[in-house]
Amino acid sequence: MIERFYLKDYLSFKEIELNPTAGLVVFTGPSGSGKSILMKSILSSLGVDACEAALCESSVTWELDAAETGIENDDINIFKHIKKEKSRYFINNQSVSKKAISGLSSNYLRHLSLKDFSDFENENLVSIIDTRIQNKSTDIQRIKESYKKSFLEHRDVKIELDKIEEEERKIVELKEFAAFEIGKIQDIDPKISEDEELIEIKKELSRKEKVMETISSANAIFESEHLVSSALDSLDADSSFFDDAMNELRALFESAEARFNELEEIDIEEVLNRIEELGSLKRRYGSIEEALAYKEQKILELAKYENIEITKDELVKKEAKLSKEVQESAELLSELRAGELASFSKDLNSYLKELYLRDAQVSMQETELSTYGKDEILINLNNTELQKVSTGEFNRLRLALLAVKSEYMSQNGGILMLDEIDANLSGEESMSVAKVLRQLSKHFQIFVISHQPQLTSMGEQHFLVHKNEDESMVKELSFEERIDEIARIISGDSVSNEAKIFAKELLEASR
Repeated sequence: MIERFYLKDYLSFKEIELNPTAGLVVFTGPSGSGKSILMKSILSSLGVDACEAALCESSVTWELDAAETGIENDDINIFKHIKKEKSRYFINNQSVSKKAISGLSSNYLRHLSLKDFSDFENENLVSIIDTRIQNKSTDIQRIKESYKKSFLEHRDVKIELDKIEEEERKIVELKEFAAFEIGKIQDIDPKISEDEELIEIKKELSRKEKVMETISSANAIFESEHLVSSALDSLDADSSFFDDAMNELRALFESAEARFNELEEIDIEEVLNRIEELGSLKRRYGSIEEALAYKEQKILELAKYENIEITKDELVKKEAKLSKEVQESAELLSELRAGELASFSKDLNSYLKELYLRDAQVSMQETELSTYGKDEILINLNNTELQKVSTGEFNRLRLALLAVKSEYMSQNGGILMLDEIDANLSGEESMSVAKVLRQLSKHFQIFVISHQPQLTSMGEQHFLVHKNEDESMVKELSFEERIDEIARIISGDSVSNEAKIFAKELLEASR
């Protein structure tokens, strides 16, 4: 529920704060006082609508799943819309998108102002029927769980089987392609890091002749080696450093000559051709490692193609078994739902009678299997499709459906927001709507704008929206103040004693 609402700088509203209670909360006031503007700002704070208010903020008791939303849950969560140059939305001072905030709100809030068919979606209607059955027999929950498990498993098996059958149609091509890809890599038979080693050999071969020439020229230094040693001896100098350096140089030259002599046996054309072969694999697969990994993948695929018939036979048997289980469970669910349909229809029409509407026709037909079975629940009003009934009739039908659903609700259903749902109704019709809303208020916090005394008198909290000069104000009314406001609704600005008496009787009766 919304525990607190704050609004600042929106059209004729300067600053207001409301502390709504649970139950049926009614807003009344003269035309043009700002009731619809106020309702719009409340919706805007929750991301369901948009307005130009500097700030609109709702403190709600909704539970937030931190893992799913990324927002830490508080005892009271604050939803906020701020408008400066552009709109910004916050939950617990954490910036969020309008889509995110409206998505969260939609789990708890329904705005019954337009023709929203979500309450008549098949999944919701089936859920209402199943909940009613469950209150009489717990077997349905077990059947539903068994059905859903089999349905999902069957769906996965069917997808896998369809994939195999698709592969079967092109199995020859797939096998040939896999074998061709494997053969192409095996023919080259690459080794990891082989390309790097060959490139190094290529570099060595390309500089072999030049390096050997420089070594040959440098070998002349050894012809004068004995002269240097004699000179050092004549100077009584230690010649060991020179001997060591010359020995190290001699070893270096000999090692290089030996390495280059080994390259004499290597065919440069073969090296270049091998580098080109490995290069073609790298260009196709990215690297030698990736080419080898691809080959292993194709080997596994080829083995799979070879065994595809065995796999298919097993899946066909499994699919048939699961299909039977799904059909049997779906049939059991259909029988239970069909048995409950008359009772559901009777209760729905009982509320419709209270709301001065003719009977609705409820039927069930078979549809495509889904996670909740094979049943489609259809509701028509006065043998007319819902898309063609008036908005007033549609919304009263929604109230009746919500009332039927609420009979078996064990928890709070969230918030309902209604804008003049009793407009253009007679006094009796308005009272019927009020009684249904009062019942729903056991499970929902309901915000409603009303111009009728009957619905207004049934409110458990009453706010008056009025203007003081050009500024809109909101005031929570006491019992005596409610009498005056209801009397004004009855008789207009010139309130009569008879209107006051009738207003008081309505309020006392609603208690």
